Parts: sequence; structure tokens; C-alpha cells
Amino acid sequence: MKCLVFLLCAVAASASAVSFFDLVKEEWVAFKMQHDKKYDSEVEDRFRMKIYAENKHKIAKHNQLYEQGLVSYKLGPNKYTDMLHHEFIQAMNGYNRTAKHNKGLYGKKHDVRGATFIPPAHVKYPDHVDWTKKGAVTEVKDQGKCGSCWAFSTTGALEGQHFRKSGYLVSLSEQNLIDCSSTYGNNGCNGGLMDNAFKYIKDNGGIDTEKTYPYEGVDDKCRYNPKNSGAEDVGFVDIPSGDEEKLMQAVATVGPVSVAIDASQNSFQFYSGGVYYDTECSSTDLDHGVLVVGYGTDEAGGDYWLVKNSWSRTWGELGYIKMARNRDNHCGIATDASYPLV
Repeated sequence: MKCLVFLLCAVAASASAVSFFDLVKEEWVAFKMQHDKKYDSEVEDRFRMKIYAENKHKIAKHNQLYEQGLVSYKLGPNKYTDMLHHEFIQAMNGYNRTAKHNKGLYGKKHDVRGATFIPPAHVKYPDHVDWTKKGAVTEVKDQGKCGSCWAFSTTGALEGQHFRKSGYLVSLSEQNLIDCSSTYGNNGCNGGLMDNAFKYIKDNGGIDTEKTYPYEGVDDKCRYNPKNSGAEDVGFVDIPSGDEEKLMQAVATVGPVSVAIDASQNSFQFYSGGVYYDTECSSTDLDHGVLVVGYGTDEAGGDYWLVKNSWSRTWGELGYIKMARNRDNHCGIATDASYPLV
């Protein structure tokens, strides 16, 4: 009798293990189909499936804390769930604070420095702002595996200002910036700086449209054509570093603002909802350029910034993230903030 019970238990355990493995394999096949994933070999396929399973486990553990009310944001699988965290950061985060002195378009060395933001006087600021609902923000884009976040942050801010000036929302070319602004200290898919890009656009006399100079996600030769220019700027404004109050004033009265953040935490890779607050996030070690398009207050998570990312609509809340606001410049969101003048 004991032998029979032992045998039944062993069979049940074996069946359970097989069914779990089959479940993971089915999820893996669905994941690859959903995100059009293809790998060079069976070995890499198995390796990526293992990473996928481990990341799903991390997500599930975090979401248990979310359901208990212990954290203010939740995580979820996305098209980056098959990537190790260090390779994800290397591929996707390309903000470079070091490149502020360079030769410029005509070989003249210059210091990339913007005007100082002075908030308007006698203004009552709204409690909630969302420029996406005012028509000033283009659809969420996808930078692919290219560290060109700085270019998407730049175009997003200029698209907003051009809309406010002209009444027309025009999608601008990130590839133009990747290919043509290297003399301003930008390094294409290896990183760059929004202020450098604003300076390039000013000196260049404009930037082409997305339609006429489409995104490739690789470094290519400069093909700017002034006939296809979709917008221009005459300089840029820097928000006083670390001042969230002035960042709020700029977002409320000016429009979308380019910002840099620390996006190096594992939690950021899989953010899917709520107000993002990670105690490990730095306010000085910034590695990713994004766009603040609004702000507000969430009943559960508190004050937040509404931020547009460039990792497609499959990431976050359809490509957006709510980041903690008024919590000591969390993730450095107000450390390097600026917008173009048109």
C-alpha cells in the first residue's frame, strides 16, 4: 500500500512538473509570436526562454507587494522580457551628460548653455496638466535597440513647441539628429544630449520631418534636406537644476519638457502601471532621455509626472509612465530639464 501511495505521488509530481514546463513553453511561443522574436540558434532560444522565465518570476514577486499596498507601481512583461538587465540598459539608455563642449556645425568651439527659465508672474497653476489631450504630443515611438533616447526627447519637446506656435502637430526626424549632430557631441546610437541637439537644430536652420527622413535605428550618413524641414528653434531654456516647482511651472505654461532620468533600475524595465517610485533611483546618475508631458495626483500613488518614453506602446501604460513628483527630485527628473525656443 505504501509503495502504491509513493508511486501515485511521484506520478503526480512528475505530471505537475511537465505541465508547468509546458505552460512556460506555451507562454514563450506566444511571446515570440506577439513581439516577432527570432533567434540565431536553438541554444540562444533556450537561453532567452530562461531569461524570460526568470524575469516573469521577478515581476510576479514584485506584484505581490503591489497587491499588498507595499509599493505604488506594478510591473508586467513586455517585449524586453527576454533581455538581461545589463544588456537592456546598454542597448536602450543613451543619455550622455558629459558632452557639453564641442566644435559645432562650423568648427567653432562653443559651450552648450541655454537661457534660464524664469516662471511667469501672477499665474495660478492648475493641479493637473496633460498635453497629450491638447494635441501637442505625437504618438509614442520606438527607438529599437539604439541608444537614441536623447533624439526622441528632443523631437518631442520641439514637436510640442511647434504645435503651440503653428497649430499643427508635425512628427520630426530623430534619424536626422542621429546622423547629423555628431559635431555637437552627440554619438548617435551610442548616446547624446538634448541641449546639444537643440543647438544643432538652431545652427542648422531646422530639422527634417519623420516622413521625409524616417527612423532607421542605426548610425547612417547625414541626409538633411532644408526643403523637408518641419520645424526649427532659436535656442533653448534650461530649468534650474533639481527644482521640481519650476519644472511644474514650465510644463504648465510652456508645454512638454525634455528631461533626463535614472532608468537603470530593474524595475523600470518592466514598469506597467501606477506611480513609479524606487528607493534605489538616483537623482544624479542619469542615463535616459524622456519627455514630461504633464503632471497630476493619483489617489493611491500621490503626485506624479506624466512621462512619454520611446520604447513603443508595449512598454508601461501604452508607452507612458507616471513618475513620483515632489519626492526629492526622484530619479533626477528635474536635474537636467530643458525645452526649445521657437
